[in-house]
Amino acid sequence: MRFIPALGVLIVAGLLAWFSFSTTTTYPIKLGLDLAGGTELIYRADTSGVTGDAQGALNSLREVIDKRVNLFGVAEPLVQLERSSAVAGAVEDRLLVELPGVTDVKAAVDAIGKTPTLEFKLESKNATAVIENGKTTLKMQYDDTGLTGRYLKKADLQFSGGTAGSVANEPIVVLTFNDEGAKMFEQITRDNVGGTLGIFLDGEAISTPVIREAIAGGTATVSGGFTPEEARELVRNLNFGALPVPIELVGSGTVGATLGADAFEAGLMASIIGFLLVTAFMILWYRLPGLIASVALVIYVLITIAVMKFVPITLTTSGIAGFILSIGMAVDANVLIFERMKEELRSGKGAQESVRAGFGRAWTAIRDGHFTMLISSAILFWIGTSLVQGFALVFGFGVIASLISAVFITRVFLLAVVPQNAGPVWHFLLETGLYRHKKSDNKK
Repeated sequence: MRFIPALGVLIVAGLLAWFSFSTTTTYPIKLGLDLAGGTELIYRADTSGVTGDAQGALNSLREVIDKRVNLFGVAEPLVQLERSSAVAGAVEDRLLVELPGVTDVKAAVDAIGKTPTLEFKLESKNATAVIENGKTTLKMQYDDTGLTGRYLKKADLQFSGGTAGSVANEPIVVLTFNDEGAKMFEQITRDNVGGTLGIFLDGEAISTPVIREAIAGGTATVSGGFTPEEARELVRNLNFGALPVPIELVGSGTVGATLGADAFEAGLMASIIGFLLVTAFMILWYRLPGLIASVALVIYVLITIAVMKFVPITLTTSGIAGFILSIGMAVDANVLIFERMKEELRSGKGAQESVRAGFGRAWTAIRDGHFTMLISSAILFWIGTSLVQGFALVFGFGVIASLISAVFITRVFLLAVVPQNAGPVWHFLLETGLYRHKKSDNKK
């Protein structure tokens, strides 16, 4: 009966091996920018004009850019928000865009494209005096309403039919808001009948219609004197996503495909060398338990690879570092267990009894150690940048997988092979490399 759990573990290990190495097409391991090569773009997001939920506007910004990048067919893009310290201790919001496989910065910027900032503003009663060509004119001021491209559902191109007040076949853009935007638009028009609602695109007023009545249904018509080509481009850009906040490109960088391949090969080689050195030490020092721990370590690697492929997790150089470190954490738990087993053997207990007692006595220390490492990885992932997050994520999953391999799998295999009543040979196999078994002085 004690062989059944070990057999079950071997079957699961076989399935993991099949999934890890036979599904490279359907479930490939996703490589980060530093391993696959590509372009990184850093944009500064200006939320100074946002009234209300600034974080919600930033989330919408990320979704819009992610949608646009995917529309251009860039493989496995990464679009995420970061908060960075700027000059004089100020904090600014940034948008990080990683485009694997794109090594031309200009092509990457073109892939993002010019996405317009759409805003609806009410004309203020205040005006500013402006002197132009020696003449003083009044420039109207507009107040933010909070209604922006964030709430835009779609844009359509239509042509007017030449009705009263319009030009025949004039291109017009019909904006359709989502449910929340429709409610906001209806409320704005209801509360400001007789006022002027300015429609701004990238800070420039393209239409300033007078509100005649409350407009329900969530649609607005823009007729800004567009040519058909201008109207089509505006509709296309708006449908790609009107930005809820303005962005500015502040940094860019490229990683060549060759450099990325070299980094991946170096990381893979470091992982293999680290794995072989750890297993060699465990087998030479801990003999049979070390051999079983090495088998469990192989299963740990299979678990980690399967998680990376299935979740999936984008692997970066920092992620490889986290993986290598978690290998050491996996055998660290085994070291604690095997040292406890050695103490039990020295006290004169039987081999299998020593195995059970060793795992039982070491469990508390192993549990606390792994728990603190999980807390550390969670904090790093929460507050860290993308580079740190890659390390924290792989390391966190590795800690969980190492706990399973070191405590559960090693215990199952040891209890399956170690007999209840073991002789000197088994004692030799279960002891450390420099310790010679001595009969207990209490045995008479």
